[in-house]
Amino acid sequence: QVQLVESGGGLVQAGGSLGLSCAASGLTFSTSAMGWFRQASGKEREFVGAISWNGGTTQYLDSVKGRFTISRDNAKNTVYLQMNSLKPEDTAVYSCAAQNSPFTTRDPKYYDYWGQGTQVTVSS
Repeated sequence: QVQLVESGGGLVQAGGSLGLSCAASGLTFSTSAMGWFRQASGKEREFVGAISWNGGTTQYLDSVKGRFTISRDNAKNTVYLQMNSLKPEDTAVYSCAAQNSPFTTRDPKYYDYWGQGTQVTVSS
């Protein structure tokens, strides 16, 4: 049974930083591309970032480039999202997702497993 468990969300002031973690189990993490998505209240789910199986390729939503960094530790079966210079518009539930593929994609339909999500709230 695959499990993805996010942690690290919370409340932060605009301009601040938060780091999210996603611990994976029940899958071959080292060959799985991973992604982060977010969904703000009343809005559709949005791609945030993705990382390939070995970390060699990353993709980002344009509005988070230069502020967010996705990384992974295959020895710990964990993917991370470091968020800096946070803005109120970054407020959302952030979820990690895993693919049965080593290559990155922005399209949520190619992700096979999803975590429950963690709330990130940025106050102005």
